[in-house]
Amino acid sequence: MSCGHVLWPDGVPSCIVNGQTVLSCEGPLALPNIRTIMSESSPVSRQRVRGVPVILLLVAFIIALPLFVLLAELLTPQVDFWQQIISTTLPRMIGNTLLLMGGVAALAGTLGIGLAWLVTMYAFPLRRIFERALLLPLAIPSFVMGFVFMATFDFAGPVQTFWRETFGRGAYFPDIRSGGGAIIVLSLVLYPYVYLLARAAFREQGARTIEAARVMGVSRIGAFFRVALPMARPNLAAGISLAMMEAMTDFGTVRFFNFHTLSEGIVRTWEGRMDRAAASELAALLLLFAILVISLERWLRRGASYSQTGGGAEFVIHRHKLAGWKKWLATGICSAVLGVAFILPVTQLVGWLFAEINETALGSWTTVYWQYVGNTAGLAGISAVVAVTAAVLMVFAARRFTSPWARRLVRLSTLGYAMPGAVVAAGVLLTLSPIDHAINDALGGNVGLILTGSLVGLVYAYTVRFMSVSYSSIESSAEKIKPSLEQAARLMGASSWRILLRIRLPLIINGLAAGLMLVFVDVMKELPATLLLRPFGMDTLAIWTYMLAAESFWQAAAVPALTIVAVGLIPVALLMRLGR
Repeated sequence: MSCGHVLWPDGVPSCIVNGQTVLSCEGPLALPNIRTIMSESSPVSRQRVRGVPVILLLVAFIIALPLFVLLAELLTPQVDFWQQIISTTLPRMIGNTLLLMGGVAALAGTLGIGLAWLVTMYAFPLRRIFERALLLPLAIPSFVMGFVFMATFDFAGPVQTFWRETFGRGAYFPDIRSGGGAIIVLSLVLYPYVYLLARAAFREQGARTIEAARVMGVSRIGAFFRVALPMARPNLAAGISLAMMEAMTDFGTVRFFNFHTLSEGIVRTWEGRMDRAAASELAALLLLFAILVISLERWLRRGASYSQTGGGAEFVIHRHKLAGWKKWLATGICSAVLGVAFILPVTQLVGWLFAEINETALGSWTTVYWQYVGNTAGLAGISAVVAVTAAVLMVFAARRFTSPWARRLVRLSTLGYAMPGAVVAAGVLLTLSPIDHAINDALGGNVGLILTGSLVGLVYAYTVRFMSVSYSSIESSAEKIKPSLEQAARLMGASSWRILLRIRLPLIINGLAAGLMLVFVDVMKELPATLLLRPFGMDTLAIWTYMLAAESFWQAAAVPALTIVAVGLIPVALLMRLGR
């Protein structure tokens, strides 16, 4: 250990220990200060920080407990239920789920990768606009897109009506209420996940890699398949697997299109048969599916580690300028995808909205509308605050308590985002129900359902489901905090809570705001968990939209649907800004 004497601006004697400046290297305070700094900066001693392991373990345990409780349900299955469902509907639900996931992976992957390569490597009219506008479908929930497409392309819709008038009553038109229709709708909603990550991968590869392949005689198409795609494999695997998991968790779209999947079967068993035990066991089976998808994504990214050397001009993409019919073809492809995935549904919703306003007196639904808005905003706001608070504790506990099993706890606590909402709802119900019964037994049975019959269960489910969203946002901001700031505060005698309030939180304010906003929007769009766990009278905009659309009240459903889309455009706008 080396020590060199220096003077700070205020004249306090100091020393440099292993490259770190420490106050008072001479005199009676020297040894305690050096020990303080060494204890705070040493990875070994961080594991001994008082209270940190408890916080990390407690939050991770609370978040992950419903998933473990749900898996435990498979240890005591209802034999009669499984015998019945295996011989009737289970094979079809599993087959449809796999078909939906595979179809969305293929179509959303093709759209996302193709569009990302097009806007990154080629120059054509309106390219700059399309580069960011192709993210807009992220703002539309899948169940909203589903009922808009069903109303537009179904037998009684305007498209098929025009088709029959033009080509005759017997003219063939594909049935939109099918697995193919569900795959198309979900792919249009989910391709931006793949597009966003693929575009980032292609932009990070730099011009030198592509040009090197071109110099060796490889065509642009060859460079795409032999260089760009292999190097982008980690990003593409993450984007496609995310689209697959979102398709697996979908409930509203497959219900509208009469395409029975495991997620839809859970809600149908829960609400239709009123058999929560059977629904919980189905949810445990779907949880295994989600774990398999996560394992598949990790397997696809095995050994996929690539890096670029250098920087500066080599990272500037020299886009190939398209000419003639090719440039208009590129513009037409982007326009078609954006038109079908965003402009068409939004235009249809706006048309229905004006029709509803013209046909119905405003006073007849505005009171109900603001009631639903209040329920949604209050529920989303509370859930966002709880999720972000838990994420802050997790982030800073993980930063100070550095060990392999601490990282595993963090990963475990963020697993809920990969789980379907119906799965999380079933796990939360199984976790809280025994506590409710114990409270009632202790208080004489007159208390009622304190947890599962109130907002507590619903907020708990949202926290489990969206912890990963808030954690990622806050962690990205916390990584920019220099350790020297916290070390200086500790030298001045500040406690951990004072450092958190006076240093850490002000420095991660952007991450906090992003986490709050993202969780707020996700809670607004969440359908199956809300449908299964909502207390009586606590309906949200998503529930209102689903109920109206299920009864074919398209015009009325446009009112809450457009509200959800408008709020969903906020994070998309931020993504566009980051894209610049």
